[in-house]
Amino acid sequence: MIAYNLLLEQFKSLIKSNDLKYTKQRELIVKFLYENDGHYTPEEISAQLKQQYHDSNIGIATIYRTLSLLEDSGIVTSISFGVQGKKYEFGLKKHHDHLVCTSCGHIEEFYDETIEHQQHEVAQKFGFRMTGHNMKIIGICKVCQTKQLIKEGE
Repeated sequence: MIAYNLLLEQFKSLIKSNDLKYTKQRELIVKFLYENDGHYTPEEISAQLKQQYHDSNIGIATIYRTLSLLEDSGIVTSISFGVQGKKYEFGLKKHHDHLVCTSCGHIEEFYDETIEHQQHEVAQKFGFRMTGHNMKIIGICKVCQTKQLIKEGE
């Protein structure tokens, strides 16, 4: 994974190239995503930052704008939940795909070499030059399946 000081320099260049002001609040958003493995809504990021940095005064609009900028640059990626919004994660880590539970929202990351190989074969078959992909498998996780079975058995 990229070193934090290199990420910070990349972020500063991104801010400058978009004619934005570099602020400590924006830096804290980047730092949070870099240091925390997982998938977060802007509201979850806001709550975590308020808990960690009581005096940071980071507005939700700043978080949304910063996440949008970071996503456009590839520093973060997101998973869309339709009307429920997006969850964001640090994007400069090893490629992986996602299993998403529609019941509880749990996200499981996975990597499968067979799937990766098949994608290239499909692209080649259709004369398509693949430049990347993201996969989200939607379903019900083991925990929620167990809960449903228990409910049905009552």
